Amino acid sequence: MPTNLALLSPSRKRLAEGDIFVMRLLDLGYVFGRVVNTKAVWAVGDGVGPANLLYVYAGLQAEMNPPDHLRPEALLVPPLMTNRLGWSRGYFQTVGHEPLGPDDVLPVHCFRRSNGEYFDERGRRLPGPVEPVGLFGLHSYRTIDDDVSRALGVPLAED
Repeated sequence: MPTNLALLSPSRKRLAEGDIFVMRLLDLGYVFGRVVNTKAVWAVGDGVGPANLLYVYAGLQAEMNPPDHLRPEALLVPPLMTNRLGWSRGYFQTVGHEPLGPDDVLPVHCFRRSNGEYFDERGRRLPGPVEPVGLFGLHSYRTIDDDVSRALGVPLAED
């Protein structure tokens, strides 16, 4: 399946909050992200497994070295939840780890459900939107690729 993300190095290593990861977008450069929570809830109901809450930061880098400061004010796309496929297939590569401090995390994570309801990453209903608003659902590496490509003005990979 075509993607704008280049293959890096597959990994089955368990993710941890504070992990810093990279994606390479075509030949344009590297985009960095961070694992914020490994027990996020991506749907309401029984039998819903945990997901990884991620931040993806603005800015393309020429090298795989993460920038000094990865702050939530510099998000490229709203926070999102995903599984481990991006890592196991080699599209995301963990390149570092820094414990999360209070300045590294948004005070509220808000996700909009398709019916217009808003929830946080624990599945608790919110009274309304709190920016930035993400999609309440599970992203794949392909939908993350599309979101990052759109945000950078790169044409989407053809299906």
